[in-house]
Amino acid sequence: MTTPPKVSKFRIRRAARPADAAPGGAAAAARAGPVDDGFGDQPFPTSDQDALLGPNERTAEEEIAAIRAEGLSGRQLRTARRVALKHGIEVSDDHEAVRILRRRGIDPFQPSAVLQLIEAGRPEEPAKIQLPQTVKQTPNLPAAPREDAQRAQEIMLIQRDIVRRRRRNFLLLLSRLAVFVLLPTLMAGWYYFRMATPLYATKSEFIIQQQESQSAGLGSMFRGTQFATSQDSIAVQGYLQSRDAMLRLDRDHGFKAHFSQAFIDPIQRLDAGASNEAAYKLYQRNVKIGYDPTEGLIKMEVIAADPQVSETFSKALIGYAEEQVDQLSSRLREDQMKGARDSYEDAEIKMTAAQQRVLELQETLGILDPLTESSAIMTQVATFEVELQKKRLELQQLLDNVRPNQARVDGAKGDISRLESLIAQLRAQLTDNTGTTTSLAQVSGQLRIAEADLETRQLMLAQALQQLETARIEANRQVRYLAPSVSPVAPDEPTYPRAFENTLLAFLIFGGIYLMLSLTASILREQATS
Repeated sequence: MTTPPKVSKFRIRRAARPADAAPGGAAAAARAGPVDDGFGDQPFPTSDQDALLGPNERTAEEEIAAIRAEGLSGRQLRTARRVALKHGIEVSDDHEAVRILRRRGIDPFQPSAVLQLIEAGRPEEPAKIQLPQTVKQTPNLPAAPREDAQRAQEIMLIQRDIVRRRRRNFLLLLSRLAVFVLLPTLMAGWYYFRMATPLYATKSEFIIQQQESQSAGLGSMFRGTQFATSQDSIAVQGYLQSRDAMLRLDRDHGFKAHFSQAFIDPIQRLDAGASNEAAYKLYQRNVKIGYDPTEGLIKMEVIAADPQVSETFSKALIGYAEEQVDQLSSRLREDQMKGARDSYEDAEIKMTAAQQRVLELQETLGILDPLTESSAIMTQVATFEVELQKKRLELQQLLDNVRPNQARVDGAKGDISRLESLIAQLRAQLTDNTGTTTSLAQVSGQLRIAEADLETRQLMLAQALQQLETARIEANRQVRYLAPSVSPVAPDEPTYPRAFENTLLAFLIFGGIYLMLSLTASILREQATS
């Protein structure tokens, strides 16, 4: 690698192109011929762009380094290039354009230069379309050291400008906070401390319980707990928060009339002749009901402008809740009891009819107990058969004689014949029907059928009675009742408004709104300017 020739006592700088020089300069130099530079055979690096520099002047590289140290923006550099092109200067670097323009005494950043560019781009004088060009990246060289006093003065000016901007931004921030946060907070505080009507809140708590039952097993594990009555508690809560409860409270105790009084402030006052929807919105604000599933409690807070009215409203709503609890289980109890009661009454009627049938058969046939009658007849038959056997033995004994007594033989034969006839008659009473009487077997069958029907009806009546008792127990188990744990008591001091807490809450709300709006505006501004 060859070493460039050294230049002593002289410094060089880049000059303008021949087109930028004075008129006739290039022609005069051509006529003058070569110039003796004092270096003998070694040529001095002179050209149409270089010239001798004085001892206090800087080279082109130093000037470009100083321009880079100024920290010009990309927009300013592009403007300098455009101004250089307008003056017919072709450069490969934006910083070089700034240097050459300043050498010619042209400030590329003056408004007049920008206006000239705009006028040059008008339709009357079509300008050359310049596309973006590749900018040669040169390393940022350190700027030439400046004078300490000038540097300190510039730093002081920059610091003063920063302080002035910060003070202005701080004052603008305070003004915005005063307008959007402090002023609304002061208005809210003035309302809560001066204008708001004192309101009294009556608090009460109650629980919906189920009657204890004697049943055992898995079902008894949930007896008397909040799991068994949670649906009823939720239903009662929904009813107390409904329009029906509000309308009933208005009919019974004048809910609308109370909140339409003139001493209530305009924000909380209900207009005269207000609709039910407006009254219901006010009812939702002043009657607060909550259900705690962990304890099974229903907590209620009733707010009114008078403590006694607040207590009256609270007691009335508790009464409505008790009626609603009774209605929740009354239909189920009635359905269970009605079916069991109807079944018992039907079994009782049929049992009475069966008993009447047995009585009629006994009266018609004249036989109280067929079994007893049959036993009596069979006893007689057995007795006569014994007598018959004796007579037959006696007859056989008489006939065994060689000369039996004929009279005694005839008498024995007559007794045997009469006994057989009597036994046949007795047996006929058991099985055969006569013209006026019914056989004992038929009578016994009819009575047995009637008695069996009677026993069946009695068993069914007993089962129906047992079902009725079970239904009664189950209906009693389904009974729900409302047990107040905290009774409503009228307060002696106003509960609302909570002026300090509400004012602090208003401050936090307005501050949060301002913070969100300012962040949104900053993001939009950044997106719009990027």
